[in-house]
Amino acid sequence: MTGASGFVGGAVCRALAAEGATAFAFGRRPAADPGHLGGAPYRAWDLVRGPLPDPPRVDAVIHCAGSVTDWGHAAGLFAANLTGTRHALATFPDARFVHVSTASVYDPFRPSVMATEDEAPVRRYMNAYGASKAAAERAALAGGATVLRPHAVYGPGDTTLLPRVLSAVRGPVLPAVGTGRQRVSLTSIGNLVRACLLAATVPAAGPRAFNVADAEPVTIDAAFREILHERGVRARPVYVPAALARPVAAAAEGAFLLARRPEPPRITRYAISHLAVERTLDISAARTVLGYRPDPTSFTGAAGW
Repeated sequence: MTGASGFVGGAVCRALAAEGATAFAFGRRPAADPGHLGGAPYRAWDLVRGPLPDPPRVDAVIHCAGSVTDWGHAAGLFAANLTGTRHALATFPDARFVHVSTASVYDPFRPSVMATEDEAPVRRYMNAYGASKAAAERAALAGGATVLRPHAVYGPGDTTLLPRVLSAVRGPVLPAVGTGRQRVSLTSIGNLVRACLLAATVPAAGPRAFNVADAEPVTIDAAFREILHERGVRARPVYVPAALARPVAAAAEGAFLLARRPEPPRITRYAISHLAVERTLDISAARTVLGYRPDPTSFTGAAGW
């Protein structure tokens, strides 16, 4: 398991422990809490620096390591996502390889309406994050991997989606972009973990890509309202048309780049492209080939996440 010290990797490690599987956990951090890893032995490994010199013998690799932010310099994003994937593949050439990618490989310049796997990668991306993830996918598939494409992963331990939503709240208002009626496919951490275990064990899993999402799409307004309700936040979503928000986001990005600020602005064109238009995924291939049976979208219990 690469990226084991992170949100997704840790959840997969704990699931493997619950299944009684022997897991080896690797991550960039110097150490990781054994509870986070389900008791799996941990070893620090910065994949950007090269293949692991003395890897254990394993049947399968679940590769979760990579950039978790869409904001950053191209060189760093390509190193984390593409170079790291190449080094992981080189370290375990004989093992089944499951590469956890992202729905950001789909076209960011138009809506994704029940997108099928053959609609990605595309020729151009909005930022280096999408381009580097697409390049990593190509490398993984060339190496015989099974690729999983989740969208907006959430659940206990989430460090991205829920924190970003909650940090945007201003008094009684959650500013948002679009109409609120746009549909999105979200992916719970439980569903993604289930897909990872299936991809690592089902004989016909690869090499190919699979969309991974909750059972059915939801409207973004319904998702926002459930998040706010579960967290006890007395606010309501208020929507700004995407046509007005995009130039504001472009200006904010330019200002942050000129100031060389490491963190992203509160609104980016990338975020708008994923939340202000439909982003839905066809998961029929995962259902048919992997036997994937996802749960519906739910933020029940989010107060304790």
